[in-house]
Amino acid sequence: MNKYLSLFLSFLKIGAFTFGGGYAMIPLIHAEMVDKKKWITDEEMIDMLAIAEMTPGVIAVNSATYVGYKVGKFWGSFLATLGVILPSLFTIIIIALFFENFLAIKLVSDAFRGIRAGVTVLIFNTGFKMFKAMPKAAYAYLLFAVSLFFSLFVEFRYLSLCLIIFGAIVGIAIQIIKQQTRKDPE
Repeated sequence: MNKYLSLFLSFLKIGAFTFGGGYAMIPLIHAEMVDKKKWITDEEMIDMLAIAEMTPGVIAVNSATYVGYKVGKFWGSFLATLGVILPSLFTIIIIALFFENFLAIKLVSDAFRGIRAGVTVLIFNTGFKMFKAMPKAAYAYLLFAVSLFFSLFVEFRYLSLCLIIFGAIVGIAIQIIKQQTRKDPE
């Protein structure tokens, strides 16, 4: 199968069968892109998520664009992005047509409560997989503990952004220290 068609269909499937937004798509993206297609590695997946989180836009779209570009440059990123957004676009159009009556249906509201619980488990599972893949170093465990603590106990509108910036600063500092110790073996 053509790589462009494969990219489009893979991300169309991810977009069509994932409820709960970008974080809920992460396990499917991992299964499809890392495990099945082997288009990216576990390490590239973690880098992709960091980039997707830091850049403006939706995580799923940013992830599709990243993987698509890596596999097929411009047209790969275009088709992967198109594939991941089409299901949501069609769903939103249909819901918008019937919105007032849609949420009034008890079965629909109950289904959304159940989906929310399932999405929470998917996000936790992905976080656990990322934790296992993270570097086995004291600074990585410290960053994880600090991020977990603040995420659980501090409510702040820009907490995610602050944690990303904090992690970037610590990562840069660690790399600078490592380079200095390599240069000065005294």
